[in-house]
Amino acid sequence: MRRCRGVILCFGLTSILSGQIRQSIDRNIRSVRTVAAAEVPPPLTVRAIAAGGTHSVVLASDGTVWAWGDNSEGQLGNGASAAPPAPAEVNGLSGVVAISAGFAHTVALKSDGTVWAWGKNREGQLGDGTTIGRAKPVQVRGLGGIVAVAAGNSHSLALKDDGTVWVGGDNGWGQLGDGTTVGRATPALVPGLTGVTAIAAGQAHSLALRRDGTVWAWGNNWFGQLGNGTIAPQGSGPISVNLRKGVAWPFAVWFR
Repeated sequence: MRRCRGVILCFGLTSILSGQIRQSIDRNIRSVRTVAAAEVPPPLTVRAIAAGGTHSVVLASDGTVWAWGDNSEGQLGNGASAAPPAPAEVNGLSGVVAISAGFAHTVALKSDGTVWAWGKNREGQLGDGTTIGRAKPVQVRGLGGIVAVAAGNSHSLALKDDGTVWVGGDNGWGQLGDGTTVGRATPALVPGLTGVTAIAAGQAHSLALRRDGTVWAWGNNWFGQLGNGTIAPQGSGPISVNLRKGVAWPFAVWFR
């Protein structure tokens, strides 16, 4: 992918309903090209990008957020359910420094350390204390001093400036790291996890990098994504990823 003057090149599946990539049909050769350019209006340039399940999000140089694609859950943040034909600015959001896209929700971190979210909220992943979907950004409750965010399939993570991690949303696989499988509509502290410098969220598992260089994981582990040498579900909270050389993985036995 090549970036030129703030142009984002997109590749992948598209449809009339979602429009996450604008499709061009060349009738002369009867072929469909799924390569398109999505451009934020000048003079803005793009600082960060994020891809959700069927929507795309960019953070512009002026701190605004732009989105396009599927909008059936309000994940574009434009106050409607219709998908615009081109990237549109997220309503009333400025001063953003980081973005992350989940399957059908979006999370944004502002320069003041607050977190804002919009889109699907059936599992409480927006962190506003409800399970009501939002077509416009709402502030995540009880969070301040946040330095990073990550959005999973139906859960969200936030890293605080004191090195703690806060999570909310779906917890069916223990991806909130609290030792239960009870979901939360407002963020809660991941117990026993400190000194964290980076976070990431998968479909139903979570990762944290600590200051000492160790990686910790929790949540769904059916494919060994927690890195602990097993393929059993792990809902008891964060565990250390085994990065030692020569560790035997049991995948051949599992899929035999």
